[in-house]
Amino acid sequence: MELVGTHWYARGLLCALGLMLPFLGPGVAPAHAQVFIASKPHPDFWIAPLFVSASVKSEDVAQRMGPMTVTVSWSVAPPANRTPAEIAQDLYLLWPGEVAGTPDSAGADPTLARQLEGLGFKIKEHGTLHLSARSRSGMGTGADTRTLGEAPFVTFGRPDGPARGARGATYIRIPWKPEMASFDWLARLEMPIRGLIVPRQVSWLEEMFWGRRHVVTVSFGDVGYVSLYPLYFGARNRVVPLAPDFSLLLINFADSGHLKVDEVAPPSARRRMSETRENTETFSLPILASDGITPQLLKVQFIYFRGRLPWRPILFSALLLGLGNLTGPLVAAVVRRLARTLRARIHVGRGEGRGRASGAVPPPDALERIRPGETTYEETLRLCGSEPEEEQRLPSGEIRTIVYRGQQVVPRRQRSFGWVSTVSHWDVEQHEVQIDFEHERVRDIQARVRRARLAEPAAG
Repeated sequence: MELVGTHWYARGLLCALGLMLPFLGPGVAPAHAQVFIASKPHPDFWIAPLFVSASVKSEDVAQRMGPMTVTVSWSVAPPANRTPAEIAQDLYLLWPGEVAGTPDSAGADPTLARQLEGLGFKIKEHGTLHLSARSRSGMGTGADTRTLGEAPFVTFGRPDGPARGARGATYIRIPWKPEMASFDWLARLEMPIRGLIVPRQVSWLEEMFWGRRHVVTVSFGDVGYVSLYPLYFGARNRVVPLAPDFSLLLINFADSGHLKVDEVAPPSARRRMSETRENTETFSLPILASDGITPQLLKVQFIYFRGRLPWRPILFSALLLGLGNLTGPLVAAVVRRLARTLRARIHVGRGEGRGRASGAVPPPDALERIRPGETTYEETLRLCGSEPEEEQRLPSGEIRTIVYRGQQVVPRRQRSFGWVSTVSHWDVEQHEVQIDFEHERVRDIQARVRRARLAEPAAG
């Protein structure tokens, strides 16, 4: 796994390294970190710089996801008054996550087995990891590495008690090599980690629409579960600090043309195309040194899709659009039928009333105040309304007629519940008032009413 090349600073202050802090969210398995531990108490050197890197491919998110390789690259920075030979000692790496190896404890490194079994842990797996070094000038170029040997490890957990179901951790012994404290080299450790990528639980509709989402997390500075604290607490005086150097968390995504990223945390993480890998997108986050172990993480929620485009959302959107066009007329017809039924069978209003009225019909008291031969045209308009239909007889024009028309739809109630009543049917009344004038005075008044029964009132 390649790392981004850069210039390096000489010395520094402080260390601890971590990977896979718990992804906050329901149903997502926790991830973990790592800590460098010296063989001797109170180490007077630092880790500087430090890189934690993971590479993701579309094959890594298959139904049965296997271990993924995580690469840790680092250098040891001795103090100004000490030589690399004076600080030479084995380093240990505590990784609260499971490195894949050979089951059982037979053949495990005796130094590691002795330390862990003395604390009451049970060895679950063991093996060796490839330890190498790469020239700093060759970082990010794919240059060949120098083999430094093997680093034995054991994966362990609690055999009984309340913490027996906790996820295991890994303890790695890194034999001292001169390249670790050289300004020209970076030591490299490659580890096959289980559970680096976990599925993100979403609703079945989201998964059907977009496909299964996955989360990959790399982090720094987390010491893992409470069940593993005895090992960390017993080695706190041997934790090697991280110097404020150029250190990074890195995640590389191959086949970026088929990658959809939903979320990146923190938002300050840098996202760009890889400078050394074709069709690869890189997410990076600087590791900040602190006076204690402070968890820092880089997490990405992503989806790999097939084809030139993410076909699932396009297909389902087209399907929903088609269903909408097909069912739209049916739904509209049902809604219209329901509205007609409610309008025909339900009436809202207090008292008997006169139902629903339209048009302009003069009230009876206004008609009673009109006197043939006396009431003028202007007075009639003031009493009955100013917008009637009007007819004028030619050629003299001395005789004219105004007509008022209106309609009232009256419900015949069955049961009433306050303002709401059920209706058996509706009576419609067509009202027409005709007033004839001669020489601008009323000559005659005629009022006509036609009644009919309706099953339901007209919409309006």
